[in-house]
Amino acid sequence: MKKILILGAGKSATDLIRYLLEHSQTFDWEIIVGDLDKDLAAQKVGGHPRGKAIYYNVMDADLTDQLVAQVDVVASVLPAKLHYLVAEACVKHGRHIVTPSYISAKDKAMDTDFRSKGLLFMGEMGLDPGIDHMSVMQMLGEVRHIGGKVQAIRSYTGALIAPESNTNPWQYKFTWAPMNVVLAGQGTAQYLKNGRPKYIPYNRLFELTERYEVDGIGSFDGYANRDSLSYLNKYNIADVPTFIRGTLRYSGYCEAWNAFVKLGWTNNTFPIINSDTLTYNDLLEAFLPSDSSEDRRPLDVRMADFIGTPPDSELMYRMRWLGLFDQKPIKKANATPAQILLDLLEEKWQLGTEDKDMIVMIHQFDYELHEQSFCRQSTMVMKGKDHNNTAIAATVGFPMAIMVKLILTGKVDHLSGVKMPIMKEVYEPCLKELGELGVHFQEAETSKDSSQKIQL
Repeated sequence: MKKILILGAGKSATDLIRYLLEHSQTFDWEIIVGDLDKDLAAQKVGGHPRGKAIYYNVMDADLTDQLVAQVDVVASVLPAKLHYLVAEACVKHGRHIVTPSYISAKDKAMDTDFRSKGLLFMGEMGLDPGIDHMSVMQMLGEVRHIGGKVQAIRSYTGALIAPESNTNPWQYKFTWAPMNVVLAGQGTAQYLKNGRPKYIPYNRLFELTERYEVDGIGSFDGYANRDSLSYLNKYNIADVPTFIRGTLRYSGYCEAWNAFVKLGWTNNTFPIINSDTLTYNDLLEAFLPSDSSEDRRPLDVRMADFIGTPPDSELMYRMRWLGLFDQKPIKKANATPAQILLDLLEEKWQLGTEDKDMIVMIHQFDYELHEQSFCRQSTMVMKGKDHNNTAIAATVGFPMAIMVKLILTGKVDHLSGVKMPIMKEVYEPCLKELGELGVHFQEAETSKDSSQKIQL
């Protein structure tokens, strides 16, 4: 019997656990689920005869050693910065590991150790990163196979709310780690355009977006991810003049969110002393430029002037809906601006029990073939079933689970080291099975010369 250790039983692990349990009888697996909250782990196992729930604390090195030594492969859904602690134990005991997170410098530093022992550390095996890598590589292979010369690749993903649950003026609700949403985009975005690197600092990021339409779903704006340039060599596309990876939001969100960036309310580096004695009005007053004593304009009018939008604009309607001008007390003491903003948004952007989340992924390839120009677009839309069975859990969990199956059934024994899923022997079977599980892409191609659209 093969043993699988799943570390983390939060929302993102739901479908990972369910898939492996459902296949455990067929492949003779035992599934061990560890979490700080043992009751949560037990809830996810659901009394399955081949499942076991345990208490787990990643900071307990002895416990990690003990557990890893007893299993064949580890699937870690822990916070990204903690994977390396488990990976070190995997090297020590000769075990494979799969994670959905970006490969960190500490993870990458273990590449030689994993290679020397013939072990696989498969990182970036979730949604984004994960399904995005695999589907881009598949499209790239298809275009190159027919002799196409790729001129541009644009790849965007959004964890959003389904249209039927889109019930607030921001067109957004939290479907994953809320603080990550507040801090999204910080740093400098890097991508390639017409053969030259482009850099967008955080203070301009949400002003520079691309518009995409998805039939029957809606209009979206995409902004650039932090680092696209590092994937040029990983994807083997150093010859492609334009390449950008980014994030999708419903149209209008980025413009409104930029107001918080401009105000400085997404800053998480310093505390507001005695913040719990203030209202959001007080905080807003403190962040706006000093007002002359003669200027008695209402706070919302002054804010609109600072942002550069009419007081009756859609953007200001979104701000009023949040309650910024209602003398709303700040609850958190000595909190950073980002924490204060998050506290407000968690109340307003909460996912309701009947709400459904939605994943939208768009890949757009411009290429030339036989002296003609084409644009091929591949779009994936997946909706969750409810607030517990979410699309993001499925699209993070299924790729991990399929990867675990590939490892335990000997399909990727030749792979070792710290990898991401860009090799054909990984992405082909994964994407095929993901399609069977409801994670599938619709493709359409347009000849730029004739503007004729061809469904693929």
